[in-house]
Amino acid sequence: MPTMTDRQSVAANTVVVNVLAGKIFEFAPSNSVIDLLATASAVGLNISFTIGNEVKLDDQEISAANRFPISPDDFLARGGAFKGDRIVVRLRNTTAGAITAFTKVDVNPVQ
Repeated sequence: MPTMTDRQSVAANTVVVNVLAGKIFEFAPSNSVIDLLATASAVGLNISFTIGNEVKLDDQEISAANRFPISPDDFLARGGAFKGDRIVVRLRNTTAGAITAFTKVDVNPVQ
C-alpha cells in the first residue's frame, strides 16, 4: 500500500492548493481506494479532498491534535480512484497565524 505524507506550515489566511503536488502517487497508479487522514497544530485549518472530479470533502475543519495523524482516530474520508485520477488535498488557514498541517494519504490498489 503506497502512502504519501506531508507536514507543512500554512501561512495566515492562505491556501495550499495541493499538498500532494509532485509526489509520486499524486496520480493514482491503478484503480485504488484512497484514504485521507489529517490533523493540524491549532484550530482554524480547513481541508478539501478531491479524487478525479469527485469531491469527497469540501472546506471542512480538521482536528487540532497537534501530531501526525493516526488511524482510525484522524480518518476523514475514503474514495475510489481510477488509474490516472489526480488526488488533491487542499488546505485553507482561516486564522491570523500560521498553522502546521499533518496529512497522510493511503493508496490501496484494487484488482
